[in-house]
Amino acid sequence: MKKWIAALVLIAVLLVGWVAAGPFMTVHAIRTAVKEGNTGELSKHVDFAALRLSLKAQVDDYLVRRAGPQVQSSLLGAIGLSMASGVAGTAVDAIATPMGIGAVLEGRNMLKRFDPREPRRDAYAPVAPAEPLKDLSYRFESPSRFTATVANADGDPVVFVLTRDGLSWRVTDVRLPLDKMLP
Repeated sequence: MKKWIAALVLIAVLLVGWVAAGPFMTVHAIRTAVKEGNTGELSKHVDFAALRLSLKAQVDDYLVRRAGPQVQSSLLGAIGLSMASGVAGTAVDAIATPMGIGAVLEGRNMLKRFDPREPRRDAYAPVAPAEPLKDLSYRFESPSRFTATVANADGDPVVFVLTRDGLSWRVTDVRLPLDKMLP
C-alpha cells in the first residue's frame, strides 16, 4: 500500500514539475526557432488567431482613446475611426505572422516602419542577427498563465503571455507599449 502512495506522490510531483517547466521549455523552443528562422517551429508555439484578436483589440483601444470623446461622438469621427481601425487591422495582420513575431521577439520595433518621420530603409536589406528574447523577466500569473517580458529596441517593455492548454504552452497574447511606440 505504501508503495502505491509513494508512486502516486512521485507521479504528482513529476507532473507539477513538468507543468512548471513547460513555459521555460516553450520560451527556449521559441528562442531557438527565431534564431534559426524556422517559422514552422515557431508556429507550433504561437496561437496566431488569438494573437491577432488581442493585438487588434489593443490597437483599436489605443485609437479610440487617442481620438477622444469629441471624435467618437461625431458621425465623421466614427467613420474615420472605423477606417483607421481597418488600416490598423491590416498592419496587425502583417505583424501577427511568424516573421513579424520573430522580429518582435528579437526586440525590433516593427511599428516604426509605418512612421513617416522615420527614415526609409530597404525592407530586403540584411539585418544583423539579434539575440531573441534577450534579458527576459519571467512571472507566473496563475498555474495556466505565464508572462515573459523583454525590452524592445527603444527600451519599452513588451510582454509575451503564454497560456497552458493541457500540458503544452503557447503564446496567446503580446502586450505592446502602444502609448510609447506610436505618435
